[in-house]
Amino acid sequence: MTPETKHLTPKHIVLYGIALLVLVGLWYAFRPEKLFTTTHVNEAPPQQVQDAPTPVYTGRFVGEVHKTNGRATVLKQTDGSRLLRLSDFSTSNGPQLHVLLVDGRDPNATKDFSLTAVKNIDLGDLNGTQGDQSYQIPATADLKVYNTVTIYCEHFHANFGSASLEEF
Repeated sequence: MTPETKHLTPKHIVLYGIALLVLVGLWYAFRPEKLFTTTHVNEAPPQQVQDAPTPVYTGRFVGEVHKTNGRATVLKQTDGSRLLRLSDFSTSNGPQLHVLLVDGRDPNATKDFSLTAVKNIDLGDLNGTQGDQSYQIPATADLKVYNTVTIYCEHFHANFGSASLEEF
């Protein structure tokens, strides 16, 4: 054996294995490829046979760190159910994005927050980062209390954008 020949010792194998696990863990935590992808949706607006849904509340999205635009409108349908409609909507991509109704009286409703610190109603996963989309609002939701729509990243406890709802 010559001095130029290097052998992999068990110590080297363990160190390479740990480094690989750290890299995979960092990739999973931050998912950098999601920064370069967008999901477009274009759901048709709700249709009623006899009457069109009536807008009840509306607001424009603003985002401080993550560019978020569009309008949030609560529509009352003829059967009494309510639907949240996001139109001309656009936001940054991220992991585990949800659409929330939050208590807008809380001063942190437009900043990053932990879900345990703010009263909220989760309307589900964000359908897409761009385009028109709809979400069913539970009948028990009091929109005088839960009067702010938030796009929330559960993974990083980050608020991507908020829209304060006002009567139409």
